[in-house]
Amino acid sequence: LVGKYIDLPDAYLSVTEALRAGGFANKARVKIKWVTSDDCKTPAGAKQQLADVDGICIPGGFGDRGVLGKVGAIKYARENRIPLLGLCLGLQCIVIEAARNLADIPDANSTEFDSATSHPVISTMAEQLDIVAGEGDMGGTMRLGMYPAKLAEGSIVREVYDGKEYVEERHRHRYEVNNAYRAELEKQAGILFSGTSPDGKLVEYVEYPRDVHPYLVATQAHPELRSRPTRPHPLFAGLVKASVERQQAEGVRKTSK
Repeated sequence: LVGKYIDLPDAYLSVTEALRAGGFANKARVKIKWVTSDDCKTPAGAKQQLADVDGICIPGGFGDRGVLGKVGAIKYARENRIPLLGLCLGLQCIVIEAARNLADIPDANSTEFDSATSHPVISTMAEQLDIVAGEGDMGGTMRLGMYPAKLAEGSIVREVYDGKEYVEERHRHRYEVNNAYRAELEKQAGILFSGTSPDGKLVEYVEYPRDVHPYLVATQAHPELRSRPTRPHPLFAGLVKASVERQQAEGVRKTSK
């Protein structure tokens, strides 16, 4: 678990419980390694922290501290085909990483971290602009609550949701993928925007094709809030399943050497 609040593990309590429940779904015991995102800023740092893990979770958060490390962890996971699940800010960091390292937009950023960025691949939601500009009350004004999403046919997320075309998840965010960059990122970075709001305007899920990465998946939502020990959330169960498969494959490779 790569985060910035790991000195207080309860900050991620819902996420860690969802990961463990994902283990229950796969008859596996999940051992959580806590990684400070700042330790993954450099390729060497990311390798040192993540070379021994079977899967990675990038949870939500706010502010620019720790973001560079989250992006570094995502790059390491992508290049080394380590299963990864991103949540809320985790999705946004995956899009930023794809833009910077695959789509040749090195200064791609979010307006949350740099309001003057020349390439805002993550931008403020239209209805939030006045609030972010200081012209409204910040309290209780985010996109909150349960919202539906439509999943693309043939996508990993649709598969883990048992083939459902429409799903509902809880949300808490103020920023979104900038639609002006969607076509460019799909073409240049190969990333798939595999789930959107029913009207297609807001990106809810991203992933890479299976032949590129076995399970690099993210959601703008907070699925951890709907996970239960007896009802593991599909996205977390999918992460653990992919992690177990990676571990088994690594064991086979080591044995055959």
